[in-house]
Amino acid sequence: MKNEMVKTGTKIGATIGGLAFLIFGIVPGFYFGSYGTLILIQKLVGGAVEPTLIVRAIIVMGILVGILCVAAVSIVVGGILGTAMGYLVSLPQALRERKEEAQAKA
Repeated sequence: MKNEMVKTGTKIGATIGGLAFLIFGIVPGFYFGSYGTLILIQKLVGGAVEPTLIVRAIIVMGILVGILCVAAVSIVVGGILGTAMGYLVSLPQALRERKEEAQAKA
């Protein structure tokens, strides 16, 4: 019973984390991915960057990496919080079972 509650909590938490990403995470992922890539390209080149095809392609890849990173963090944090909630929900039953075992031994 305990493992089922924890697994269910993990799945629910990951789902909520995914939904939170869809609502709140796409724009920050887009922003941090593009900005971070642009700063990295500027540091590698050593100055201003011209908007050529290769630079635009690298920025698009950076945007995708930024969005995927924010999605991964949202889902993992949601799963961790869901697992913690699953443990908290199953705690009273585990304590009750432990108490019943102690009374049966006595």
